[in-house]
Amino acid sequence: MSADGILDALTEQLGCYKRLAKLAQIQHEHVRQSRTEQLLDVLQSRQEVLEQVAAFERVVAPARRNWGEYLGRLDDSMRARAEALLAETRGLLEQITAADRDDAMVLQQRKLSLGKQISQARSARQVNRAYTAAYGTRKSHMDVQR
Repeated sequence: MSADGILDALTEQLGCYKRLAKLAQIQHEHVRQSRTEQLLDVLQSRQEVLEQVAAFERVVAPARRNWGEYLGRLDDSMRARAEALLAETRGLLEQITAADRDDAMVLQQRKLSLGKQISQARSARQVNRAYTAAYGTRKSHMDVQR
């Protein structure tokens, strides 16, 4: 790490958020195409990257709590770099969050649709049982061989 480990951690953290944004795009395709196994793989990869983010956050957190004070100790170029890193990270986080929200809505709609289909199948089965109970299962006397 350089003289300022905070800036290095912010840089590494930004790299993690860029990977998360890419994984969010891949996730969206898997959600769109209903590729469950691949989606689970992407979610596992995202979890690994999030663990890296958490490690960098432990380094950055003390400076973040007193951000103004931290910036005041930096020279102009380092201050500009820190602010740019933080701004880009926030932008990526908003992008990732919005994509996740959209994917969650798609999955929720599928869940509701599947529930409706299951309910319709149950209703049809109940109608068939009621019909069979009322009219029995008579054999047809119609000759269909001709």
